[in-house]
Amino acid sequence: MKIVFLDALTLGNDIDLSGFSELGEVVIYGGSTNAEVIERTRDCDVVVTNKLKLNESNLSLAHNLKLICVTATGFDNIDVNYAKSRGIGVCNVVGYSTSNVAQITVGMVLDLINRTDDYRASVKSGEYSARGVANVLSPTYHEIEGKTWGIVGFGNIGRRVARIADALGCRVLVNKREPISDFECVDIDTLCKECDIITLHTPLNDGTRGLISSERIAAMKEGVILVNVARGAVVDENAVANAFKIGKLGGFGCDVYSAEPFGKDHPYYEIKDMDNVILTPHMAWGSYEARLRLCNEVKENIIAFFKGDIKNRIDV
Repeated sequence: MKIVFLDALTLGNDIDLSGFSELGEVVIYGGSTNAEVIERTRDCDVVVTNKLKLNESNLSLAHNLKLICVTATGFDNIDVNYAKSRGIGVCNVVGYSTSNVAQITVGMVLDLINRTDDYRASVKSGEYSARGVANVLSPTYHEIEGKTWGIVGFGNIGRRVARIADALGCRVLVNKREPISDFECVDIDTLCKECDIITLHTPLNDGTRGLISSERIAAMKEGVILVNVARGAVVDENAVANAFKIGKLGGFGCDVYSAEPFGKDHPYYEIKDMDNVILTPHMAWGSYEARLRLCNEVKENIIAFFKGDIKNRIDV
């Protein structure tokens, strides 16, 4: 068996992948262009990838390919229908990063509502020491208790964030396809209108692309805090940037983008240095512990597939 990692740098440089050699020949590439994918998959049995788009354009010559392993939960970068037409299995990994994505989400919300960066800056700059007053209380910050926190998408991560929000004393509103009994469920428009804090945890698909539109942003409360840890294209990124510029959003946190890394032409590039904006480099999923769990599960997916077992298959 030949296993090819196409973009191993997305897993960090502190994770040991040598254990995969127990399964067969392993070839590890830090990253791959589309043309390189064509060449590197020609004679492999298993492809392991995180972010690369895999479809007919770069897999048509991969005649030995039997399995695509996605080192993530989301698989919108894989043409699953094409894989099925070729009899190629596709596996993802679910639940490996629930704790740390929830941790980063709540951390962002707390930083944004507490204006932590601004207060820290007043001490670092020497302003606090120089002004001779015991306190700095500007900019104004607010209590989180009693606020309404909206959760868009209610999988493992959304549910974990909802429980934390509830523990912090928030009213929690949930938008999901199927109603639940333990939290109040509302439609997306009601959630956007009523919430002080909105965090996004939904997968990207035809139904969620552009879900947070300019119209829905316009309907939000003034000063709402918005955090996106789902997928960049779940929101209208231009509309979000413009809303922050005019003060509609009181805080914005984001770890995911429609183009990664985003360039100088991306709408967020203009707001990246603004107060109460937290933009992180798609790291919320990637604690050391989560990446260990992820790689171990990918290995187990490969073993299960070649034993004929169905484990984490998204093509069946």
